[in-house]
Amino acid sequence: MTETPTRRRGDTRERIQEVALERFTENGYDQTSLREIAEDLGVTKAALYYHFKSKDEILESLLAAASTELDALIAWMRAEPSTRERRLEMIRRLAAVTHGVPGDVMRCVQQNEVALQNLGTGLVHDLKVRLWEAAQPADASIEDRLRIRMAIMAVLIANKPGNDLGGTAAERETAALAIAEDLVR
Repeated sequence: MTETPTRRRGDTRERIQEVALERFTENGYDQTSLREIAEDLGVTKAALYYHFKSKDEILESLLAAASTELDALIAWMRAEPSTRERRLEMIRRLAAVTHGVPGDVMRCVQQNEVALQNLGTGLVHDLKVRLWEAAQPADASIEDRLRIRMAIMAVLIANKPGNDLGGTAAERETAALAIAEDLVR
């Protein structure tokens, strides 16, 4: 079976996003050029321009992809009353989401926080606020509001790039989920 041009174009876009995300996270957004991304892919810069006109455009496409999954999680949480069991399930789902593209994008944004401030990207902060708001009942006390924020942050901190906590990613996630369970009422 022959692949259609549309299918190949989609695959190429995804591969560009993967390589760019890796470069942005490891080398820094400011220190990564379109030329380097093209070289990593084994294509010309002109071929890269066919899919994306700039680094900003690549980053925006990555942010859009990450937002889709995270928006779905927030919508799921808001669909029913915020019980302790539902809040814990949201935190477990957040931990699972951070294993894929959304987690990689969040790590990249955290790693490049200063460089990306100039682009007006408040993705991680906006996400945290939306998660906090979705998880807490309207009548939550200050202590309960702080508890849910700390629980969500435990998961996000456990997945932060260049993590100095030690252990494997799985060990950090297990610890973060245990801490979250202790915090959430």
